[in-house]
Amino acid sequence: MAVPNPYQQYRQQQVNTASQEKLLLMLFDGAIRFCRIAVKAIEEKQEEMAHTNLIKAQDIIEELISSLNFDYEIAQRLYSLYDYLYIRLVEANMNKDAAIIDEALRFLTELRETWAEAAVKAREGMV
Repeated sequence: MAVPNPYQQYRQQQVNTASQEKLLLMLFDGAIRFCRIAVKAIEEKQEEMAHTNLIKAQDIIEELISSLNFDYEIAQRLYSLYDYLYIRLVEANMNKDAAIIDEALRFLTELRETWAEAAVKAREGMV
């Protein structure tokens, strides 16, 4: 029987008990982290590491897309943006192009900051 990894158990507990807002921020944090690792891997000519981390970032973008609620008008705009990011990450992976990843990182960072601000305002009853 495998010995459980305490870090993995801790992360799983964080996910299981997180609010929707926190889960969304965790997804953005993961995508940003994986993109940064991929950029570093490309710079160091570690193509397999870049590929692995870009796939992880793409998976997160797919999760963001699947979480959209199209009952709200903003969902279509977010879908277009997430779809664009997904396509760019695929291109970055195919070409091992750090500049494309940097572009995606700018979008992801801005989106994360926007969602974090919205979460604070929602908690304060301003939204």
